[in-house]
Amino acid sequence: MEYSPYKERMRTMSRSAFAVALATVMLLALAGCHRSAEKSASTAEDMPGGMVKLFSGKDLTGWQAEGGARWVVEDGLLIGTQGEGNAPGDLFTTASFDDFVATVTWRVEWPCNSGVWFRYQSPGKAYQADILEYTNPECYSGTLYCPGKMFLAMNTDKALVNREGWNTIQIRCEGDRSQIWLNGKQVADVHDDTTASGKIGFQVHPGAEFGPMKIVVREVLVKEL
Repeated sequence: MEYSPYKERMRTMSRSAFAVALATVMLLALAGCHRSAEKSASTAEDMPGGMVKLFSGKDLTGWQAEGGARWVVEDGLLIGTQGEGNAPGDLFTTASFDDFVATVTWRVEWPCNSGVWFRYQSPGKAYQADILEYTNPECYSGTLYCPGKMFLAMNTDKALVNREGWNTIQIRCEGDRSQIWLNGKQVADVHDDTTASGKIGFQVHPGAEFGPMKIVVREVLVKEL
């Protein structure tokens, strides 16, 4: 067969084109696998309805303690107790949230004075969905507390609280409106502009009268609005 530079060049170009195409396909396939792996990793804590787990059940990644209280993870549960000498303390998310819906599943050992902080910026600029039994005025868990303003809304129905088992507090914040539900019943709906953004967290109150108390958290979910 007579040698043709043109045909040889075409064959070389065809082989090169094939090699480029094959390499491209392989790179795309690898990139797809990498993206799938990234997606799986990034959504590992995602829940139905756009909710995201803030507490992994494994450790305190994403959380930061302040004060002298003791915070540990045991058997997939977050547990808070007073520190030495009935020392108090708080546990906060490292992230802050503006408008959101949060759901917290918890139980406590009484007597107890605790709560779920939200839109927390400082000890004087925050809100709390209380977990307590207060006598003057009489109010119970789910009461909305604001430092310096005391109770913005009070749950006066003690029957809503499961004193021996699990409870669920849901908090919804949009603009200056804060709403709280305890075990499916709304207990607060307030407009207040003390703080529009901040951390979510938990409190362990000081005092020997609360020494036996223990707050146990099973789940913390949040969805930003």
